[in-house]
Amino acid sequence: MFGNGAYPGVGRPSPAVDPQVQQWFYTIDKDRSGQINWEELQAALVNGQGQNFSSAACKLMIGMFDTDHTGTIDVNEFQLLFGYINQWLSVFKNYDRDSSGSIEEAELAQAFQQMGFRFSPEFVKFLISKSDLKNHKQITVDQFIVTCIQIQRLQKPFEERIKR
Repeated sequence: MFGNGAYPGVGRPSPAVDPQVQQWFYTIDKDRSGQINWEELQAALVNGQGQNFSSAACKLMIGMFDTDHTGTIDVNEFQLLFGYINQWLSVFKNYDRDSSGSIEEAELAQAFQQMGFRFSPEFVKFLISKSDLKNHKQITVDQFIVTCIQIQRLQKPFEERIKR
């Protein structure tokens, strides 16, 4: 850890931030700015096939948790992102039974069902075709996370309308 748990000139993280999350944050924050941008996040995240997460995935993840719209996340925002990444990874790993770093169409449909979504087989095929640039009919973990974020963004306006 870095002394008092904060960078010089940067405010302390909330006491509710898990020390392990703080340690990950400080490891990822290469320029020691107290903020993580998408490039720093990308350098830290590797999918199951040994490649860094896509820039699109990292930009979406930063954007999802960047509450002050700076293009970066602080340690408190990172803790929220960290929790989501672990949830998505848990679901993904549950269906990536051969540990190949990708899941196929039927497995993706099952993963979405576990998450509470009931998508038609045609829609699941569409999601894979939209994500799979190599036409392997599979989706990698970073593509899975991008898809989950996009679904969540589409779902939010509907939930807000229902609440009214």
